[in-house]
Amino acid sequence: MCDYSLMGLPNRLAVKEEELVVHRFPTGSLGLAAPSDLEPADSSMGRPKTCWTLVKAFFNPPARRSVRAVCIPPGATLIGEDIPASLQRALGVGRIELVTFMPITEPQNRDVECEAAGSHRDAVRFRNGRQVRLQDLREGQRMWVMDLAGTETSAVLREAISGV
Repeated sequence: MCDYSLMGLPNRLAVKEEELVVHRFPTGSLGLAAPSDLEPADSSMGRPKTCWTLVKAFFNPPARRSVRAVCIPPGATLIGEDIPASLQRALGVGRIELVTFMPITEPQNRDVECEAAGSHRDAVRFRNGRQVRLQDLREGQRMWVMDLAGTETSAVLREAISGV
């Protein structure tokens, strides 16, 4: 599932055991992207920099590859890393957590339905039941796709994460 704000962008389905990064797309929304898509496409990055090449790069930054939004199906299991300390305290979670990707459901109160119609719905739910929208995560935060169906995550993995 990709949030409504990412639907107009190039996208693809996540792959099991893939590393992803929370990225701000041109729409202004946060979503998931592959780290390799975020690297500059310019192959001259390894060459020594002269004063002139630095000036040219400032006014004409290297082209980036087209960043594709990576869509995650509801129920997929991820490992969230680098969870900011403020979010850890607010949600009662650790720096590394096993999470389930899920959409935030429609509000039950009809009065807020209009307000929520264009809101972001992609979220992750922590093992303690707390959930957070992808929009509230930190840009650059890493996620690892463990299982796209939410069924294959082993008890060993869950135990290893709980010990962290």
